[in-house]
Amino acid sequence: MAPKESLSGRLSRKTGTRYALALLATTAALLFRSALNPLLGSSEPYILLFPAVAFCAWYCGIGPSILSVVLALIGTQYWFIPPLHSLRIVGPVQGVGILAFSLFSIVVVAMGERRRRREEALWAAQSELAEAVQERTLELDKTNQSLRELSARLLQLQDDERRRIARELHDSVGQMLAALGMNLSSVGADIEHLAQTANRVNDSAVLVKELVQEVRTISHLLHPPLLDEAGLASALRWYIDGFVQRSKIEVELEFSEDFGRLSRDSETAIFRTVQECLTNIHRHSESPTARIRIAAVDNEIQIEVEDRGKGIPPEKQSEMISTGTPGVGIRGMRERLRQLGGGLEIHSEGKGTRIVARLPVVDGSPTSYTSPTSAAA
Repeated sequence: MAPKESLSGRLSRKTGTRYALALLATTAALLFRSALNPLLGSSEPYILLFPAVAFCAWYCGIGPSILSVVLALIGTQYWFIPPLHSLRIVGPVQGVGILAFSLFSIVVVAMGERRRRREEALWAAQSELAEAVQERTLELDKTNQSLRELSARLLQLQDDERRRIARELHDSVGQMLAALGMNLSSVGADIEHLAQTANRVNDSAVLVKELVQEVRTISHLLHPPLLDEAGLASALRWYIDGFVQRSKIEVELEFSEDFGRLSRDSETAIFRTVQECLTNIHRHSESPTARIRIAAVDNEIQIEVEDRGKGIPPEKQSEMISTGTPGVGIRGMRERLRQLGGGLEIHSEGKGTRIVARLPVVDGSPTSYTSPTSAAA
């Protein structure tokens, strides 16, 4: 909420009103002095003009204040100081009175103008502060809304992922276990048929191997142990090998041979960013190839993932720019990087898409890099 402006501040933007108030205040003071003239006579001719001058100096500004002083001098000289109805100054006493009133008025006007300017500057600063607070409040509300939407979507995705894993376990592991159970039951019932039992035992062993491989694959896709044990480079090469086999997309990885270990959060963020980018390429881009480059540039880790697919349609880009809400995968990457002080950029012009992610170099990050070597996965 903007601060309430003072009366002098509101009047400062209305020149005509300020002069009208100065004229009205001075006229009222002269009329009041005229009403008291039978009691005061020619003594204290300026006594009631001081409040009018002070009011003008306080609220109306320097121009109306000067007008008030001039009118007060003329009116007092004309109506209340002998000879009446004349502006002629008789004797040094009248001159001293005019000089004293003028000096007092100048001091009051100067003080009033100084106070009024300080008040205007203070109000302007308060207005700027109120506007800045309002802008920051709107930005904070928008950010909070985006975070609430992201949190809700992440919870939904977590439930969907759990549902998918459960379905995978039921459809693959569950079926294998059911077949294994039937085979073992057959072994107990038909033990006299040793040859047939041996075949079924062999089948069961094969099913157990497939079961172990299936569980290991699901576990590694959820979180590759190589990421904690051997580091980012080994985990990425392992994942890209499997991705190439599953998607038939040629992936080129450029990675420094002496790339050191990063913090756990940084390595996880880079791995998940590459994983999400490759998933989007497989689902949407229709690109036969992809290129990944990870290097250190100006005290930050830079990750570039580029494809040669159909790119992001212009209408989708316009929607992302206008609404400010990209897809869930992109929003998740951007939020993960933002929490570590990094950022995400998306470039797609016609053919192909290039995603650039940046993370600051922190303790544990590599301190020296050589020219990256290409490793086609």
